[in-house]
Amino acid sequence: MVDVASQTLRVMEGRKVAAEFPVSTSKFGLGFEEGSFKTPTGKFRIARKIGGRATPWTIFRARQNTGLLAKPGGKEDLVLTRILTLDGLERRNANSLARYIYIHGTNQEDLIGTPASHGCVRLRNSDMISLHRMVPAGTPVRIVAPA
Repeated sequence: MVDVASQTLRVMEGRKVAAEFPVSTSKFGLGFEEGSFKTPTGKFRIARKIGGRATPWTIFRARQNTGLLAKPGGKEDLVLTRILTLDGLERRNANSLARYIYIHGTNQEDLIGTPASHGCVRLRNSDMISLHRMVPAGTPVRIVAPA
């Protein structure tokens, strides 16, 4: 579960929190429109796990490993280390795969904990490696808007 209000991602095992990570959702807010760079909310599933053997800080473009490594910081919002693709399960968020909405590592780790992404849910790279190991493809995901 991704809680936008607290900028956290919780891995649940039943009603128990198995792990919790700080995240960064969109600096443009919440929404579903193509090209909006907003984070969609609702019910999803992890459609694919990408990058399981990639070196930490590896740059991905269009879901492909570029073979290049990023450095911390910079203005560009890079997709790094591992990717969990999100398939929207509701009519309003069904375009999430086509919008390239992911859970992924980032070069802007200093912004984790604040809304700063271009629509995705970003984690520190070490946290992304841990999360990627913990959850299988098909895992349900909820992104919850502030009340």
